[in-house]
Amino acid sequence: TRKESSAASDVYKRQINYSKERVKLSVEYLKIRHGITQSSPTINPKIIVLHYTDGGTIKSIHNYFNPATIEESRQLNKKVSALNVGSQFLIDRDGKIYQLMPDNFLARHAIGINYCAIGVENIGGDNNPLTQAQVIANAKLVRYLSKKYKIEYLVGHSEYTVFRNTPFWKETDPKYITYKSDPGKKFMEEVRALTKDLGLKAKP
Repeated sequence: TRKESSAASDVYKRQINYSKERVKLSVEYLKIRHGITQSSPTINPKIIVLHYTDGGTIKSIHNYFNPATIEESRQLNKKVSALNVGSQFLIDRDGKIYQLMPDNFLARHAIGINYCAIGVENIGGDNNPLTQAQVIANAKLVRYLSKKYKIEYLVGHSEYTVFRNTPFWKETDPKYITYKSDPGKKFMEEVRALTKDLGLKAKP
């Protein structure tokens, strides 16, 4: 783990293996799932999606995201694409921010909008509520990413379906959708309160 020496001075690098196989699967995902044909897995971020992991540790979640292909037990997701799930960032309970991949590389974390969305996972869940340190860290990261990219929207994973029936939604199968509850209404309210001045929208 090495600390990033840039404007994101509080972000630690803990890269997953964005291997040739992952690049290939990500480019395929863009084409098959989003109808976007390009030779690289890069995205143009417009949306930030906040999540929680519902368990695990920085190490275990990193290890879970690290393989290029999704685990066998996730049959619904696997049928749609072999690409493993993941996120660009992961935030520990003490507020420490880890970057798992370049923030403009595709991660599979939110159906329909992965081609333009940065995912931020937080260690915790309903049985282990997210912390105030995570609220502050998410707000700090949102602020940094909003300066770096033309971010327009900040949503929770539970809210991502607001983009359905809008030009943002590019999932080619209208039946492929899952409903989520993370990271929680209270958490989103607190992060939004700290980033209100950025003028980020919650829905199109």
